[in-house]
Amino acid sequence: MALGFFAVFDDIASLLDDAAAMSKVATKKTVGILGDDLAVNAQKASGFASSRELPVLWAITKGSFRNKIVILPIAFLLSAFASWLIIPILMLGGVYLSYEGVEKIFEYFVPHETNNHIENRILTDEEILEIEKVKVKAAIVTDSILSIEIVIMALGTVLEQSLPIQIVAVTVVAILATMGVYGVVALLVRMDDFGFKLIDFAKDENSLIHKIGYFLVQALPKVIKFLTVVGTLAMLLVAGGIFVHNVHQIHEFLHFLPIVLTELFVGLVLGALALAIRKSISKFI
Repeated sequence: MALGFFAVFDDIASLLDDAAAMSKVATKKTVGILGDDLAVNAQKASGFASSRELPVLWAITKGSFRNKIVILPIAFLLSAFASWLIIPILMLGGVYLSYEGVEKIFEYFVPHETNNHIENRILTDEEILEIEKVKVKAAIVTDSILSIEIVIMALGTVLEQSLPIQIVAVTVVAILATMGVYGVVALLVRMDDFGFKLIDFAKDENSLIHKIGYFLVQALPKVIKFLTVVGTLAMLLVAGGIFVHNVHQIHEFLHFLPIVLTELFVGLVLGALALAIRKSISKFI
C-alpha cells in the first residue's frame, strides 16, 4: 500500500516536471505575440484620467481572464477530439496577425480620415463612465482575439504530449501571459504619474530626482510608440513563422534567406494579401 502511495506521488512529480519543461517551450513560442499583446493593451489602457487608469486596467484584466476561461476548455476539447484542426486554426490566426501588422504599417503611411470636431464641453461623470465602458469592451474584444492565438500557439507546441501535460502547460502560459502583460501595462501607465510625483518632490530643477521624474514623464509616449513598432514586427514574424514551419514549400522556396527575413517576408506578403482582400470586399459592402 505504501509503495503504491509513493508511486502515485512519483507519477505526479514526473507529470509536473514534464509540464514545467513544456511550459517553458510554449512560453518561448508565444513571446512574439505577447509583445504585441503588451503594445496593444498599453495603448488601450492609456488616455484615461489618472484616477481611472488602474480601475480600467483591472476591468480589462478580469475580462482577459474570462476570455481564457472560455477559450482553454474549447482548445483542450479540440486537442482531444479534433487535433487536426489546431494547425489550420493556428494558420488562420497567422493570417489575422499578418493582416493586423500590415494594416498598422499601411495606416502609418496612409492614415484614416478622422473627425477632428471635438465637442467643447465638460462631460458629465455618467458620460465619462459610458465612454470608459465602450473602451473597456473594445479592449476585451481585442484581448479575446489575441488570447485565442496565444492559447492555440501554446497548444501547438505541446500537441505531441499527453493531454494532462497539455492542460497544465497551456494553462500556465495563459495565466502567465495575462499576469505578465497586464502587470507590465500597469507599471507603464503609471510611469508618468510617478514621474510627476518625483518632480513635485524635488526642490531643485537641477537635482537628480527632478531629472529622473522629467525623464519618466517624457519617456512614456515614446515607450508606447516603441512597443507598437516592436509589436508590429512581432506579429509579422510570428505569422510568417507559422506558415514557414507548417508549409514546407515556402521554406524550400525561400531557403536562401535567413530565417528571420523569411518569416518577415512571408508575414508581409500574407498581410498585404489579406488587407487587399478586405479593402476589395469593403468596396462592395
